Amino acid sequence: MSVEEKIPQFMELAIEEAQRASKVGEVPVGAVLINSDGDILARAHNCPISSQDPTAHAEIVAIRRAAKHINNYRLSETTMFVTLEPCIMCAGALVWARIKRLFFGAPDPKSGAFGSIIDVNRLPGINHRIQVQGGILKERCASVLKEFFQERR
Repeated sequence: MSVEEKIPQFMELAIEEAQRASKVGEVPVGAVLINSDGDILARAHNCPISSQDPTAHAEIVAIRRAAKHINNYRLSETTMFVTLEPCIMCAGALVWARIKRLFFGAPDPKSGAFGSIIDVNRLPGINHRIQVQGGILKERCASVLKEFFQERR
């Protein structure tokens, strides 16, 4: 089975990570990073509250883990799956890590940086463009977030 055929499965793993975040009171965003063969390099979820680190978004934690795993800060030929459209901080990290492809679930109209409030791929001077596709299991990804915030109100 090709990586393309496994896109829903990888997004399901990212949803599992988001659910882990929710269980510990973190905003439920999950990420999975794979190599070109479809091997998982890292899985992560948001943890800025528990780690007391404002940069500990799921995407950045996954990038850090994968870079250590392969012993290289360049993550060329990798693909990220994340349940929510990355913010500008995470979009920048994806660019600097040279992530090849990004699949995200729900758009983020408040802070999404791949089309919602800004599109990092269209910024002048950026020397790496990421292949992006949003809306993967969009409703499931959005429902995890919606349920989390409904419980908080």
